[in-house]
Amino acid sequence: MVWRADPIRVDGLGPARWVRPPLAVSRWLGAQWDGALGHYLRRYDYGGLVIALVFLCWSLTPSLLPRPWYVQSMESGIALVMGYAVGTAISWVVRTRLSLRPSEQTRRHAWWSLGVLAAVTAPTMMFLHARWQREVRTLVDAAQPSTASYFRVLGVALLIGFVVVGLARGCRDAVAWVARRLPRFLPRGLATVLAAALVAALFVLLLNGLLSRVLLGAANAVFRTADDGNKPGVVRTDDPLRSGSEASLVSWDSLGKEGRAFVAGGSSVTDLTNFSGRPAMDPIRVFAGLRSADSIRAEAALAVRELDRTGAFGRSVLAVATTTGRGWVDPQLANPLEFMYNGDTAIVAIQYSYLPSWLSFLVDQTRARQAGQELFDQVYERWAQLPPDHRPKLLVFGESLGAYGSQAAFSGAADLRNRTDGVLWVGPPYDSSLTRQFAKERAPGSLERLPTFERGRTVRYSANAENMPTEGWRSPRVLVLQHASDPVVWLSWNLVLHKPAWLGERRGPDVMSQMHWYPVVSFWQITGDLLFSAGATPGHGHRYDEESARGWTYVAPPPGWTAADTDHLVAVMRQLAEESARAKA
Repeated sequence: MVWRADPIRVDGLGPARWVRPPLAVSRWLGAQWDGALGHYLRRYDYGGLVIALVFLCWSLTPSLLPRPWYVQSMESGIALVMGYAVGTAISWVVRTRLSLRPSEQTRRHAWWSLGVLAAVTAPTMMFLHARWQREVRTLVDAAQPSTASYFRVLGVALLIGFVVVGLARGCRDAVAWVARRLPRFLPRGLATVLAAALVAALFVLLLNGLLSRVLLGAANAVFRTADDGNKPGVVRTDDPLRSGSEASLVSWDSLGKEGRAFVAGGSSVTDLTNFSGRPAMDPIRVFAGLRSADSIRAEAALAVRELDRTGAFGRSVLAVATTTGRGWVDPQLANPLEFMYNGDTAIVAIQYSYLPSWLSFLVDQTRARQAGQELFDQVYERWAQLPPDHRPKLLVFGESLGAYGSQAAFSGAADLRNRTDGVLWVGPPYDSSLTRQFAKERAPGSLERLPTFERGRTVRYSANAENMPTEGWRSPRVLVLQHASDPVVWLSWNLVLHKPAWLGERRGPDVMSQMHWYPVVSFWQITGDLLFSAGATPGHGHRYDEESARGWTYVAPPPGWTAADTDHLVAVMRQLAEESARAKA
């Protein structure tokens, strides 16, 4: 069916001419609708495309951190697919429950209206997206890329959407094929349900098998091989106070790549002496790797024997660190303690995974919690056997997945007070047990991103660890550092369907006011932010650097420590970080 409109004569100041009215354009549109283009479009669900367009626009709005164009393309492609799935489900409900059957003319109008809407909104959102990304980069002190790079997003996102939706349609066709071959005596509806269940079960079984046996197996194999190497400049230590030395109970080769870097790292006695102006001690660093023992419990027991061997329980400070996935201990957390106490310290940690932190967090959270609990419990048991006046300060720290695992050793604030002398947790993931509890039980009116718990008696939060008030803060002190722009802190499955409290309150100084929560889409936006959070500029995202050093000066300052000492410490840590960056480059 084609709309028709006859030409009309128009007389004006010039010669008379024949023109077609605007309605005549419908002849061409109608031809397209009845032709190949219309046939292709009608293969897709109209409601699915409408919601897909909405999700696409949402995905282009700002989130916590700036994103490269290729990450934004992935996010927008996923948003398209999710939107299409949601819209298709809504359309199915409307068709089956409300029995709506629009006329052919109404459908044609609707389709062309959607086309015009998409042609206007998609480019407009791309222009806005480019502007918002520039503003986000300004807030977090990031470099500005060329604007042209943002305009690749739309094409790649559409390609991803078409491919994934095509695969989904293939699954649908598979369901129909199976349903046609089920016994004829089954009702049609039941046959379809059974067919869908069979196809879904097959897909899940294949996916689970692929993930567990192939992908994760391959990942472990790859990262285990990478665990054999050494970082640049790392050589076996001959210091008997370090694990992996000739005197150690733990072999050098069994420590893993990050463990070897940890025990061989840190500053020399000369550096510590120059910092304090007094003769320094040689710091103790103890580590056990996955290959050092048969289980995490055995690793922890081996680490405790190493502490005894090195005389760690006779130091002024004993710090229990929970590592990230592959055994990484952040130098910005370990080094400051050794400078503050002039080397009169011992730090102990164990490895629990070969996987990098982000992957370990997705598939290996249980091992992180087990490592955090086992190591602290066994160290505490040995520490508690000492006479009270001969015990070192027992400190606890962890960053990211390390903070998550570390919290498994404690039941609450009272337990922290009873069994530690200070805790520093940096950038803890959203679902970390204790920090989530503290946020839920915060004082009315306090912010979720900086909650006040029990009037700050033991636990306090900070975004920058600078000029933090200490009035009424009793010892032992627990400090949680978390940036408003850190996706590690805010990523949660709850984002899929529920607006978080932190997006309904006053934003942090490095988060745009134009950031809003959108169902499903916000989860994927923050997941994309997570991929580059550790590469953010210091003071934003998951980069805490100097704030970690300042944090220790609040949690466990040595006797007589001053603000000038803190500034000196921060300056030294900045210099060490710059030297490390140059060495890596």
